[in-house]
Amino acid sequence: NIMQITIPIPPLEIQQEIVKILDQFSLLTTDLLAGIPAEIEARKKQYEYYREKLLTFKPLTPLNSKELA
Repeated sequence: NIMQITIPIPPLEIQQEIVKILDQFSLLTTDLLAGIPAEIEARKKQYEYYREKLLTFKPLTPLNSKELA
């Protein structure tokens, strides 16, 4: 019968330690999940900025023969 099965439960101190570890893990996971999309967005903006810097430039002015000498 399932009612006769005993399940060992760790002492309260160990339970509290387990909860503390799992809480820290949860915080780290949440920070990572929030940070990764923000980091990706920052890299996209950085890419767009440098792409525009490289692809937009002032037109060259023609040189006259006196400037070449």
